[in-house]
Amino acid sequence: MFSFDLAINAVVAGLLLGGFYAAVTIGVTISFGMLDIVNIAHPAFIMLGSFVAYIVNSSFGVDPILIGAVMAPVFFLLGMAVYQVYYYAFEQRGEESIQGLAFFFGLLFVGEVALILVFGVDYRFVEAPYIGPSLHLGFVDLPLRMLIPCLVSLLMLVVLDVFFGRTFIGRAILAVSQDRLALQLMGANPSRVKRIAFGISIATASVAGALLIIIQPVEPSIGRDYIGRIFAICVLGGMTSFPGMLAGAMLIGIVESITATFYGPSWAPAVAFGFLLLTLAVRPAGILGR
Repeated sequence: MFSFDLAINAVVAGLLLGGFYAAVTIGVTISFGMLDIVNIAHPAFIMLGSFVAYIVNSSFGVDPILIGAVMAPVFFLLGMAVYQVYYYAFEQRGEESIQGLAFFFGLLFVGEVALILVFGVDYRFVEAPYIGPSLHLGFVDLPLRMLIPCLVSLLMLVVLDVFFGRTFIGRAILAVSQDRLALQLMGANPSRVKRIAFGISIATASVAGALLIIIQPVEPSIGRDYIGRIFAICVLGGMTSFPGMLAGAMLIGIVESITATFYGPSWAPAVAFGFLLLTLAVRPAGILGR
């Protein structure tokens, strides 16, 4: 039965969920949207971030978000190393379309199996003072375990948007996504720029993984649940647009939340992807795509 209070809470929950979706999608917006690298292994790096947060939090009691931020430079170096292998093995030889996709699929599989061998299939969780309490604003409930990841995600998005728009490296990354030859004529090395950009995309997985394990307990195969959503939000937002990606993430979050509230959780993914197809039918370039 429809309830106005329930509907408002569903929309608010959807906005918070969409904020988290933006955190897990921003790395793919960089790698897939800007660099044309179909990194379907991105959820594996997010899961790695979750389990790093779990290990440090359970051993030393450090805040999971702080762990994600501190580990981001390590993930950045890992991302650059992965791109270097991808570049020499596939991109340099012009075989990045099918063979490159198989490379990242294999990376996803190897990463998941490695985590299962180390941690098993039991669910793991972290402890933090904001996991459990909620803010109550009238009849609207704001669970802190959703609100804080949403705010951190928005902060990360703003920082990266400023970086890409105001710094030389950021503009070079945007340039390599639009005209690689023009970038070469300006004296920049496209492969070096792409290596840095791919490192940044993987660095975001460190923070996204920490946010994921705050929102819900995790086990190694959970990352597969996000593959479809991540690429769907990226496409819905217009591929290269951070504001568009955020709008797409919020819309998918709201649609999923309302569907789960009034019709059941099992319908949420189907309705969300139906909404994606309907939107792309009206605007094929995405919400803010050119």
